[in-house]
Amino acid sequence: MVGFGGTIGRYYHESEAWWPARPSPPQDAPNVVVVLLDDVGFSQLGCFGSDIDTPVMDGLAANGLRYTNFHTTALCSPTRAALLTGRNHHRNGMGRIIELATGFPGYTAMIPRENGMLPETLVPHGYAAYAVGKWHLTPDDETHLGATRRRWPLGRGFERFYGFFSGETHQFAPALVHDNHFVEPPASIEDGYHLTGDLVDRSIEFLSDLRQVDPAKRFFLYLTTGACHSPHQAPREWIERYRGEFDAGWDAWRDAALGRQIASGVLPEGTRLSPRPDHVPAWADLSDDERLVYARYMEAFAGMLSHTDHELGRLIAHLERAGELDDTLMLVLSDNGASSEGGPEGSLNDVMQWNALPRTAADALERIDDIGGPRAHNNYPWGWTVAGNTPFRRWKRETHEGGVADPLIVHWPAGIGARGQLRRQYVHAIDLAPTILDAVGIEPPEAIDGVAQSSLDGVSFRSTFDDADAAEVRTTQYYEMFGCRAIYHEGWKAVTYHAFMQPPGSFDEEPWELYDLRTDPTELDDLSAAEPERLRAMVQRWWDEAERNQVLPLDDRPLSDLVLDRPDGLPPRSRYVYAPHAGMVPEAAAVNLKNRSHQVTADIEWPDGGAEGVLIAQGSILGGWTLFVRDGALTYVHNLSGHHEDRVSAPLGLGPGAHTVGYRYEQAGHENRGTVRLVVDDAVVAHGDIDFYTPIRWSLVGHGLTVGYDGILAVVEDYASPFRFNGVLHRVVVDVDGEPFVDPEGEAAVAVATQ
Repeated sequence: MVGFGGTIGRYYHESEAWWPARPSPPQDAPNVVVVLLDDVGFSQLGCFGSDIDTPVMDGLAANGLRYTNFHTTALCSPTRAALLTGRNHHRNGMGRIIELATGFPGYTAMIPRENGMLPETLVPHGYAAYAVGKWHLTPDDETHLGATRRRWPLGRGFERFYGFFSGETHQFAPALVHDNHFVEPPASIEDGYHLTGDLVDRSIEFLSDLRQVDPAKRFFLYLTTGACHSPHQAPREWIERYRGEFDAGWDAWRDAALGRQIASGVLPEGTRLSPRPDHVPAWADLSDDERLVYARYMEAFAGMLSHTDHELGRLIAHLERAGELDDTLMLVLSDNGASSEGGPEGSLNDVMQWNALPRTAADALERIDDIGGPRAHNNYPWGWTVAGNTPFRRWKRETHEGGVADPLIVHWPAGIGARGQLRRQYVHAIDLAPTILDAVGIEPPEAIDGVAQSSLDGVSFRSTFDDADAAEVRTTQYYEMFGCRAIYHEGWKAVTYHAFMQPPGSFDEEPWELYDLRTDPTELDDLSAAEPERLRAMVQRWWDEAERNQVLPLDDRPLSDLVLDRPDGLPPRSRYVYAPHAGMVPEAAAVNLKNRSHQVTADIEWPDGGAEGVLIAQGSILGGWTLFVRDGALTYVHNLSGHHEDRVSAPLGLGPGAHTVGYRYEQAGHENRGTVRLVVDDAVVAHGDIDFYTPIRWSLVGHGLTVGYDGILAVVEDYASPFRFNGVLHRVVVDVDGEPFVDPEGEAAVAVATQ
């Protein structure tokens, strides 16, 4: 037998038993905790210049290191892939987010097996590995219960998982996955549930479960919060802490933040503030109502960030009580620059924008007290985005410094002698995995589960832990995101901006800029005209890196995997049969009712005394539809992005026994409107018009289709979830006419907005 170290004779007394040694990490290897924040800009942590309270993270920085020249890919999924594998995002097939995958190698959203993830390396060396929080690394068409689990967290080396798959989720009513199946939150909104606290609870639970049986085993915890991605939601008391704190506006905040950054040493003396973009209004030019609403949006963001910091403090306290904090290598970082997806006026419900509905400050003012709560899906206006990236230019999704420069804190008292110091060496997300392996004392494996491993792009920067003057380990790094391109080389940076969704062929027309970041970190002095030879060499270096890293072909088409003929593994059909009370079906895998006629039929047994409950529903209070029975009436509601409801209702008057109930929607030709007719036992009992049927997405927070009940954030206020149907529901059949319609530009915009 291959690998057997004993001997085998004819009988046991002639044989020698043997057991393989259990894997264990090198002596003195630390625990590893990675805390990955979402959409937190360079200046939004207290220790990086903010006036938002983040005492826990500030405390880690005071007892550890702040890296002031740390960079990411400018976007969520790509940075996460780079962090976990040590390879550039296009080499991971993650040139974009999972929802915008294409059929080219750098953009498939399928991280290859030859790019092993950290847990796939650490677990064979005796580590436990847990992922908690946002994942966003599984192709969209594989995030349902009928899909392969090979690209779910447990398929890529993690041993336990609790979190959510998509780019964002509702913080009070999230769409949760536990290991390999969907689960409901453990408590309700009324009980005070919030996702961040739940994620920390689960992290502590996983670590406690480990220590119950093994007091010494090393662990890798990958904790990725939904904060501070939109929706910016936090317990009300945390938002109230900031009432009035941002009334001076984003211009004053930027000036003050830069002063704090320079005073604390995060930025050197003489650092200049990049100008506020022309398309972002001056705070002084806003109306009183606009300032009131926009300040409230920022209060919600600040409350969410401080609440996250507080919850992280519970994990730190747990490690400290267990005597493990000092011996834990902890990295706290963000995945990209601050987000501009709230647009110029902010958003009370992002679903409205992607369904072509107007968003105005006046509308938000009428519901200002909903901001930050469960009935809103709010995001701040891009004036606060510019402030969050102080002092840099531009923002998330773009390759100027505002999109790629991010905070990084490294804390490891047992392994780092330095305390409260700054590090200015250039570091990139791909360098984190090699640094962790270096600190643990493990070489990158040549093969994982028989698959030969590709070379790492990242390089360990452990040499900088105790030496502020250590040589920079990374001298060259390319960037590309949605056609925005940049190259860093030995302190210089060439960069070009590409506006999203431009006509084909625009790449060669876009000018490259050139900056000496050593003296001009905010990219204000364009030296392209003064240094044409250097610029040409830098641009050629970018093309060389692009070819080597699967960046090509550059593709600026505003199309997602939903419209690029990507096989989803599901058979085409015009009839969908759904069983009651089964698991939630994600929107990407559910029947597509938008822009097509359809019929929904529920087969029920009507009991003596009647029944009530939801027959079928999709979405949430932020947008969706539902068919339910209440007070003896059958009711259909189309909830247009929380903006408007269309209702059709009729008394049932059923006798005991078998019946069919449902509705038919007939679309008005090629127009996005139609008529709903309620049907009971094949007879039309009521009808009503829908003037504008939801065109793009029901909901952006992962609430899918449910049968026999509504999800945790009900589509309407007529009932409280889950409002299970208490008669006998055999099945619900959905018949659809014609091909499903997909708006490519709309889907692309939704995908970009929710990463």
